[in-house]
Amino acid sequence: MATKPSIPKGTRDFNPEQVAKRNYIFSTIKSAFETFGFQPIETPSFENSDTLMGKYGEEGDRLIFKILNSGDYLGDFNETLLEFIGTILKHLKEVELSGLDSSSPNYNQSISKFINSLNDKLKETNKKLFSDEKLRNENFVVDILNIIVANQNESKEFENLVKTQTELAASIVFSDFYYRLKPKFLTSYISEKALRYDLTVPFARYVVQHQNEIAFPFKRYQIQPVWRADRPQKGRFREFYQCDADVVGSQSLLQEVEFIQLYDTVFTNLNLKGVTIKINNRKILSGIAEVIGAQDKLIDFTVALDKLDKIGEEKVKAEMLEKGIPESGIEKLQPLFSLTGSFESQIQGLKAILSTSEDGKQGIQELEFINNAISNLGLKTATLQLDVTLARGLNYYTGAIFEVSAPDSVKMGSIGGGGRYDDLTGIFGLNDVSGVGISFGLDRIYLVLEELDLFPETVSNALQVLFFNFGDAEALACMQAIKLLREKGVNTELYPDSAKMKKQMTYANRREVPFIVLVGSNELENKTFTLKNMQTGDQETVTLERLTEKFG
Repeated sequence: MATKPSIPKGTRDFNPEQVAKRNYIFSTIKSAFETFGFQPIETPSFENSDTLMGKYGEEGDRLIFKILNSGDYLGDFNETLLEFIGTILKHLKEVELSGLDSSSPNYNQSISKFINSLNDKLKETNKKLFSDEKLRNENFVVDILNIIVANQNESKEFENLVKTQTELAASIVFSDFYYRLKPKFLTSYISEKALRYDLTVPFARYVVQHQNEIAFPFKRYQIQPVWRADRPQKGRFREFYQCDADVVGSQSLLQEVEFIQLYDTVFTNLNLKGVTIKINNRKILSGIAEVIGAQDKLIDFTVALDKLDKIGEEKVKAEMLEKGIPESGIEKLQPLFSLTGSFESQIQGLKAILSTSEDGKQGIQELEFINNAISNLGLKTATLQLDVTLARGLNYYTGAIFEVSAPDSVKMGSIGGGGRYDDLTGIFGLNDVSGVGISFGLDRIYLVLEELDLFPETVSNALQVLFFNFGDAEALACMQAIKLLREKGVNTELYPDSAKMKKQMTYANRREVPFIVLVGSNELENKTFTLKNMQTGDQETVTLERLTEKFG
């Protein structure tokens, strides 16, 4: 029985027209990237798990697609893990381990001593079990010991577990700490690689790994797919493309200015006029939190503030109170709720609010520099707007924050975003490398262009001329003309089979070909071609020279 064809949820097939339109966006963005001096790089579709894990927070880690190692890792996993823990527990009885308490000052020393003696023991026994370096890794032993320590007073089974090796196998299956330990082991034991979650962390890894080959400041762009084990829904997919550009190794605010110009250039070239480039600064937000006495609740404060245009002032205030922000502090925010008008007028309002905050003052200075530069240089079709409620990527960004909105006539979320970050590469050991970057939301840009009918007609009409096939001799004459047209860059095709006129005409209509060429016995004898315009229905008889001139 044949299998019904399907694709995984959250993935998509793209037909030729959709691919052509996506490529149009890709090429427009890529051209602008290169015009601005960005260099292309590519990184593998999958990375080592430890490169990605722990870089996106707990929620992000859950959305990373793990890749199963080759081999029968699942077959004997439980038995192997039980035996591994059992060996450690048995050794605990044989070694005097004073200070088995994580709060004890001797804890680390005791653990180190235990691991050394355990490793010596493992060299002599059970080599087959511990042939995998993952299981012999010191960190795993420490993880096991920490969980054992944490559960000594909680787990009723603990005393039973250490009695005998025989009882261990039966008891440990039901133990609390076994189930808490198993996921940590399972992930590392059967999966050492994962599909990339975004392009930013792989870029940080790339910079550190190739730092001696890179000329800093390093301007890179990257257009590649990423994968997230998210719940599929409208506009959210498990596989999608990101289009990123970053500069690392420069703290100059001129980079922010260039990124605003880059956004303006790309959307102007896509004929998507009237986009709004919103900008804020992390230092502004932390300054406001400082002024109202909510430094320790910066995230709660900004999450609530970000909802101002959605739920209104009163509900934002209520949420802040609920999160523990003092009422006296919220009263100080009143000028912020009415902060409107031009970029310059909002800056003046912020100066009054943040007069006592050094962070806030610095954020204002940075915003003023960027706005003054853009005012002098000008933008083609986009508008730069200050939005003090903008708080995307707060845990990540340290300076400017960008978000791009589609024209007001289209109801769509952000179609781009980014910002300034410090020490991106610090997670891989290369400290104090500042950077700034932006991304383009390909799928949302596609939907906006489609809704506003902004895709050029030439994008979908990839095939310009179709030659009909009425026999071998006629087809050979067609191929001579096709060769010349292709040399001129004209997308040309010969219908492959000598079929009935109706069938070939149906094919031409389905391909939406603007011109067809007919070569029958008369044309073959007179060395001419019949050219038909499929839109108007007009047709004319032309020579080979005239035919190539018309598409030259």
